[in-house]
Amino acid sequence: MTDFGKNLHQDMISQLHNFAAVGDAAKLKALLRHSPSLINATADNGWTALMYGARNGHFEVVQILLEEGCDRSIVNKSRQTALDIAKFWGYKHIANLLANVKGGQTPNFLSNGVKEYENYFGLTLLDRRTDKRTDSKWLSKKQSHPTTVYILFSNLSPLVTLGGGTESSQQPEVKLCRLYHKDVEQCMNQTEESIMIFLGVELQFHMNLLPACNGGVLQEDEEDGLVAWFALSVDSASAETFKQKHENCYFLQPPMPALLQLPEKEAGVVAQARSVLAWHSRYRFCPTCGSATKIEEGGYKKTCLKEECPSLQGVHNTSYPRVGENVV
Repeated sequence: MTDFGKNLHQDMISQLHNFAAVGDAAKLKALLRHSPSLINATADNGWTALMYGARNGHFEVVQILLEEGCDRSIVNKSRQTALDIAKFWGYKHIANLLANVKGGQTPNFLSNGVKEYENYFGLTLLDRRTDKRTDSKWLSKKQSHPTTVYILFSNLSPLVTLGGGTESSQQPEVKLCRLYHKDVEQCMNQTEESIMIFLGVELQFHMNLLPACNGGVLQEDEEDGLVAWFALSVDSASAETFKQKHENCYFLQPPMPALLQLPEKEAGVVAQARSVLAWHSRYRFCPTCGSATKIEEGGYKKTCLKEECPSLQGVHNTSYPRVGENVV
């Protein structure tokens, strides 16, 4: 093919992708009628017309491309398929179409009572309970409580396990590996580099307790019944040791698009945990004087260990940003 022919071919691919991205189904169909071989052509980033249509929520474009026989299994340079992209951006009607569900069944990642356009990582199982972050006694008590749930991370990748799946899916379901204090106690005590983040309390249990606790005050030694969740990040050596002891668990890698395999509400918990753990990995020292810091408030604040540091006086903000409700 001559340079002129190559440039013309690339221009046609760009046109096809642009029609898919803007949702111009008529022009897309006309171009495919003229040059059907373009249907699976990829851009430099590995994206196809199907991916652009899925990214921007153009149902008719996706439908046309599927009817024309496009390959829905193509993976881009970010290791995402068109289905991964539709799920990530919350276009559930398109994800359902791409999943090619038979018999009217719904895939296990598509729930009936959820809006079509929804952030995949926007749901959660937990009430974050920001009021508990400053309650060191409560946090300490919950860390060793037998019902407390721990999710383990290594290099920002969560530990997961394979479940039995659902009736509508033959594939095993990827779920967070929910650990308890007895499982992680040794890891917590032996690893100096471990970081623990308080994530919140289970929403269902918390809501059930509201009527019973309304108007009442719990005594200091009284059990509140809240099931707390913590994220625990460990170093690579501890993670490897842990995997050997728990053969049915593994760390989900790479994070994207692998995190899209998780149920939506668990994905939201992971998103919260990863954002705070990533902050800790980037900001290890005091931003004011450069000294070492200690973690406080359930993992959402760092305090300088240098006594004369200006950050310890007056109003200062060394908290992780945007972790609570705000009005701007």
